[in-house]
Amino acid sequence: MYGVVLAANGQAASGAGGMLTSLMPFILIFVIFYFLLILPQRRKQKEHRQMIENLKKGDKVITTGGIYGTITNLKKSYVEIEAANQVRLRVQRGCVSQLRREE
Repeated sequence: MYGVVLAANGQAASGAGGMLTSLMPFILIFVIFYFLLILPQRRKQKEHRQMIENLKKGDKVITTGGIYGTITNLKKSYVEIEAANQVRLRVQRGCVSQLRREE
């Protein structure tokens, strides 16, 4: 009833080779996900972190909420942004999504 699986040359098939062959599609999928999703996301996070560390007074920025403004004051955990004449907002540094290009 339970027989030994024989390879083409008449010898018993090895268990390690069969296991590696069955895991190969999962390994391939992980490698593809790493290069297409994980690596670009890490690169983007690193660029954002560097941009936040290099903020300075007078920079024109856009927040994650879509507010355009100019940095008027910097503290360790937040920045103060002037969104309009005499309208100042205090937001966390991480909420600054990008530097605004001159228009």
